[in-house]
Amino acid sequence: MTNSRLASRLASAFVFCVAGAASFRAQAQSEIKIGATLPLTGAESRIGGFYKEGYDLAFEEWNKKGGLNVGGKKMKLNLMLLDDTSTQATAASLADRLINSEKVSFLLGTYATNLVEAQSVVAEQNEIPYVNGGGAATAIYKRGYKWVFGLLSPVEILATSMMDWVDSEQKAGKLPKPASIALVWENTSHGKDFKKGVTEFAGKSNGGYKVVVDESFELGGKDFSALLDKVKAARADLFLADAHLPDYITMQRQYVTAGMCNKVISYGARGPEKQALDALGKKNVEYIVSAVWWSPQVADKNKLAADFVQKFKAKFGGRAPEWYQALGYETARALFTAIEQAGSLDRDKVREKLAQLKMESILPGGQLEFPAKFGQQVHAPFVVQQNMPDGKSPIIAPPDAAVAKGVAPNPGCGSTTATK
Repeated sequence: MTNSRLASRLASAFVFCVAGAASFRAQAQSEIKIGATLPLTGAESRIGGFYKEGYDLAFEEWNKKGGLNVGGKKMKLNLMLLDDTSTQATAASLADRLINSEKVSFLLGTYATNLVEAQSVVAEQNEIPYVNGGGAATAIYKRGYKWVFGLLSPVEILATSMMDWVDSEQKAGKLPKPASIALVWENTSHGKDFKKGVTEFAGKSNGGYKVVVDESFELGGKDFSALLDKVKAARADLFLADAHLPDYITMQRQYVTAGMCNKVISYGARGPEKQALDALGKKNVEYIVSAVWWSPQVADKNKLAADFVQKFKAKFGGRAPEWYQALGYETARALFTAIEQAGSLDRDKVREKLAQLKMESILPGGQLEFPAKFGQQVHAPFVVQQNMPDGKSPIIAPPDAAVAKGVAPNPGCGSTTATK
């Protein structure tokens, strides 16, 4: 046998062995390793724990069914979850570890805009599908990234959804025209989107609204007295704040202590949380308006959402989910659906299916897709809630989702003055 023929046979044998080994590994793989981090300690630990509940429910549900159907083969799901400690640098470094050391196939996102913003850069650089339900700022999705998908609708829409309800109350003669707004917002991309939504609505209102306070604050504040003094001095009709849960609790406690009261008060997406109710007392959170990505009340008109609520209560001792758990669950479900539709664990194929995804959803509106024109960020509608004296927070807007009428002006003020 000539040297050239021998070399050719050896090369063919090598290719066969490599292909055979790859085929064997693919057949031997019985689970799908999915990585995620969440803020399980630090400032956002409570909410991180809620997202974990949503993830846990989704993984448990699908594993009970034998896992995902990937090209005709059932594969179990393995969630490798790490604590990013509510810290940007840690969130980014752990994402890198999950991808390059732990060799996960896909990533689910963390919670909080600043953490998602940092972590998504790592996912994009490593070309791995990154599906998150915890980052709502449009800045995350305006970078032309291909591998990042977000289930939280933009905070700008949150702001305009709330302002739509305010405007309906103004048109009904319940709020003054023009109405003055004290606008305070966390100094993050999240807060800047909230500010943009409110100010643009006011600018297009033909004199219906005037922003008289426009101030930012840093996350994790302990003393908001100087900020609240400006709000009080402005005697604004509307007090509209954008804040994460810890800052909402701190600011509202100081607001109440200062004897303040506005015709409408909102902390953006915060308001009805049990932690706030326990910390502040039911009386001190009455009539606060919030616009949220999901509510268990959506289940009244959405069978998928009703099924989710039932499963969640069964797993967690009868406790009803909040929007945090719902978004964690739906984030995992979106990734699972794309993997099954791809019929493969190939990252490119799964990314393509995520980009094309159109599925029934537990979210308001009942549909989930990642529109390319919005940088692969969901644009589902918000629901507006209001805390009532009975401790409930019914949906008051939009009209097709409302289960109760909202109350304006705030009867707790007890006078016609904007701020006591």
